[in-house]
Amino acid sequence: MLSEFGVIIIFIVTALGFLLSTFMLSGFLSNPKPNPVKLSTYESGEESVGRLNSTFNPKYYVIGLAFLLFEVELILLFPWALIYNEPHLLAIEGKAWFWMAFAELVVFILLLLVGLIYIWKKGYFEWGYSRKTTQNNIPDIYTKFNHQYSKRKD
Repeated sequence: MLSEFGVIIIFIVTALGFLLSTFMLSGFLSNPKPNPVKLSTYESGEESVGRLNSTFNPKYYVIGLAFLLFEVELILLFPWALIYNEPHLLAIEGKAWFWMAFAELVVFILLLLVGLIYIWKKGYFEWGYSRKTTQNNIPDIYTKFNHQYSKRKD
């Protein structure tokens, strides 16, 4: 009889054997001769336009991660919504469970709120279209210049 560790070891050995056999099979079946078609750049069926080493704004990644975070938040809030919608389930478990689950919910939402505030304060929601905070002093300069010029002329 195998122990639980024996089953795990057999699983790991089988997975590694499958991985190594797949790599060896692809090495035997592949055609390693390079040609212009194989060496060309291919990205989603489109030819590249412009420089290939252009920079990409990291704000897109942060916003993408924040989007995934809040999507997962909705998935994790769904069971709470289902439980709180069924009063007989809450009656079975008792009031202590109700308040513990509610406290967990509040802590979970507060942590997400802290993350949202952090992203907001770092300015990741501003995409370069910030409001003008500097005042344009060119009309004042012209006024002073005209005032000085008119005094010299007199």
